Amino acid sequence: MAEAVIVASGLTKVYRMGDVEVQALRGLSLQIDKGEVVAIVGPSGSGKSTLMNILGCLDRPTDGEYTLDGEQVAKLSDDQLAVVRNHKVGFIFQSFNLLSRATALSNVELPLRYSGMTEGRRERARQCLIAVGLESRMSHKPYELSGGQQQRVAIARALVNNPAIIMADEPTGNLDSKVGHEIMELLLNLNRDSGTTLIIVTHDPKIAAQTQRTIHIRDGVVDTEPE
Repeated sequence: MAEAVIVASGLTKVYRMGDVEVQALRGLSLQIDKGEVVAIVGPSGSGKSTLMNILGCLDRPTDGEYTLDGEQVAKLSDDQLAVVRNHKVGFIFQSFNLLSRATALSNVELPLRYSGMTEGRRERARQCLIAVGLESRMSHKPYELSGGQQQRVAIARALVNNPAIIMADEPTGNLDSKVGHEIMELLLNLNRDSGTTLIIVTHDPKIAAQTQRTIHIRDGVVDTEPE
């Protein structure tokens, strides 16, 4: 029987803007098993970005239960969420989010610095860059790297803490189709080789088609009958 790494039940999220309430999530429930490759898709305003922020421990739900890798996180404080996020979630963003003045190696080391790791930190970062094919680019800064290489640095950074899940938000959105295909192959190979759970938030049906399962979000809930 598959082991669940994410279990969300009855998630709601309400944003208050003055006297107006906007309900972004409306009792959403889902489960993602360890080692799965899942796409989360939905139109603008569907609630998928809100869901991503909650699943990635960047935000808390207004109500509902959320268990990540066996730990209930829905009611944690901001500081507690930050600790869980650093240890259990690796993020890959469309815009790479690299420090412009830091080398590739220093960018990958950053999560280890936040986690307090000292011994073996540089070697761990080196091994992650080697894993994504950047052994000859470790001392390069982002402006010295192509878009595809920058995204590989971001993937190495996401892997460095051995997270329970990797969450990729439009990971190929700023790349041409050839490089985007290479990045998807890299992510899928990482899943096959190490069993890392991979959640991809995307608008691209071609990207979603490469995953094992697609979760459609509409009007703040899982759409069980997508068009």
